[in-house]
Amino acid sequence: MWRKAVCSIPPYRPFSSSSATDVPTLYSFLQPSIFALKPNEQSKQPQDSTNSQTKTLTEEQKTTLQTTLEKSLLTHNTDEAWKSFKALTICCTFPNKPLTNSLITHLSSLQDTQNLKRAFASVIFVIEKDPKLLSFETVTTLLSSMNFANTAAPAFALIKCMFKNRYFVPFGLWGNMLVDVSRKSGSLVAFLRVFEECCRIAIDEKLNYMKPDLAACNAALECCCCELESVSDAEKVVATMSVLGVRPDESSFGFLSYLFALKGLEKKIDELEKLMVEFGFSNKRVFFNSLIGGYVKSGKIDSVSTTVLRSLREGNGKEWIFSDETHCEVVKGYLQNGAMKSLASLIIEAQKLESPMLEVDKSFGYGIISACINLGLADKAHSILDEMNAQSGSVGLGVYVPILKAYSKEHRTAEATQLVMDIGNSGLQLDTGMYDMLIEASMTSQDFQSAFTLFRDMRDARIVDLKGSYLTIMTGLMENQRPELMAAFLDEVVEDPRIEVKTHDWNSIIHAFCKAGRLEDARRTFRRMTFLQFEPNDQTYLSLINGYVTAEKYFSVLMLWNEIKRKISGGKEKGINFDHNLVDAFLYALVKGGFFDAVMQVVEKSQEMKIFVDKWRYKQAFMEKHKKLKVSKLRRRSFRKMEALIAFKNWAGLNA
Repeated sequence: MWRKAVCSIPPYRPFSSSSATDVPTLYSFLQPSIFALKPNEQSKQPQDSTNSQTKTLTEEQKTTLQTTLEKSLLTHNTDEAWKSFKALTICCTFPNKPLTNSLITHLSSLQDTQNLKRAFASVIFVIEKDPKLLSFETVTTLLSSMNFANTAAPAFALIKCMFKNRYFVPFGLWGNMLVDVSRKSGSLVAFLRVFEECCRIAIDEKLNYMKPDLAACNAALECCCCELESVSDAEKVVATMSVLGVRPDESSFGFLSYLFALKGLEKKIDELEKLMVEFGFSNKRVFFNSLIGGYVKSGKIDSVSTTVLRSLREGNGKEWIFSDETHCEVVKGYLQNGAMKSLASLIIEAQKLESPMLEVDKSFGYGIISACINLGLADKAHSILDEMNAQSGSVGLGVYVPILKAYSKEHRTAEATQLVMDIGNSGLQLDTGMYDMLIEASMTSQDFQSAFTLFRDMRDARIVDLKGSYLTIMTGLMENQRPELMAAFLDEVVEDPRIEVKTHDWNSIIHAFCKAGRLEDARRTFRRMTFLQFEPNDQTYLSLINGYVTAEKYFSVLMLWNEIKRKISGGKEKGINFDHNLVDAFLYALVKGGFFDAVMQVVEKSQEMKIFVDKWRYKQAFMEKHKKLKVSKLRRRSFRKMEALIAFKNWAGLNA
């Protein structure tokens, strides 16, 4: 391998980009022919074809066509520019070098198939006739456009033409683009053939700038190891790298370890690992991931387990070793072989080797269960968990978390809540973020009982930060118009010092009850609020007034006014903002109820506090409710009420 210097390259294999699949693809790309004559020109073809071969252009004609070509490019008249170029090339004449390259660059940049065909045909023609006219940058631009358009066949045909005509563009200008277009086409085999030919040219012609770089060598190795699965082809690439002096990296060893694991070549794996040490590679993450991939594909499940546990031992259980792709491969490999019990055992053994300081989402168990979820196998994930419990294994938190996240995403909140209870019973504890996520999912799904259960579990677990989940529950219940649940929940948590219950929480419940017409529940909540020494504020009274007005219970409004009046008179208006809104609500309700003595008390207080009052609204309320009310009738019943009515009419301007 790399340690053994190779003196000769494997026998030359003729390069061909026109494989069985490439030929029809290239043919399809070039049809219809970009040189096809227009219909009105086809009848003249037999007579003109012979003459065109011998026809020559005068210097004046050449100058005219080049001038037209240059002006067409400046004005972006692509069809006229192409017409001028064809007229020149048919007569075996080319525009000057800058103009030729400008045309091809322009055609390549338009990003449509027709002009890409024109650019491709032009480059091929120039390379075959007069390659000195073509700049490297122009070829690079065309290949870049082909890569963008995902047209692999013409890209490889262009490279073949370059090699055939000994037009050697430095590999660094086009190699990576060819790798990209190969990957997009779904196979690196065509690139492998180009790689082999390019290496031969670099060595035979002693052209150092044609030497493929490490990325290209790794792409060739990837093709040999992962696509062709050929040990001999892979070793030829390694030998070529040695001759060219290309130093391998972790990926190089990774591809080879995958292939050797796939083929069961344990001795070669040992040699490869020793060689990694000699090259100074201490990080074996890629190596182990690749080994596992090879063992999984070959169905060697026991070797997978051995490699996983060995890699954890060597990393002291502190490093995040396995990639997401590796976890998915392991899951598929074990499940396809019906080895769920073995997979559960492997997770248990892995947990024993992992450091307690390792982050949950970097544990092997987390990766395996996450892979199940990502593969759409949530039920399999739970089955693995059940199997671990059946084996009396110590189930780490990392195994639970992905399932909880999946249940949360799928709104399977009842199952998630039950799993949380199991986690608590096993002595493990979730963090605040996980609880918050599950409670939010429960509220979104209107699974209120699960949300309450999770919140109780948070409190029992002595989690300090309860504010987020508390607000989530209260807001969700408010939006779903469930004030009775809000009241019960608030009553349960009100004495918890970790939860900062304030007046506005009680207001939300009272408002919701009033809005639903459940005034007795609203009054009960109000009494409970004051009993617990939460001071009602103007919002509290506004909600109650509006609820009473809707139910036409104006006497209850009078009782509220008497309560506020006592507070204001006694200088205990703490928390109450006696503003325009509250004055308006009281006046409207009291006028409707016919309590004019109280109305004038409110008016007097508003005047004292210089609060503006719109009298028109209360005139309307009086006319709607008390239009037929006579002062003479009130005189016989109550002199005080009569005086209050007269005072109101005078204030409102109704006597006129």
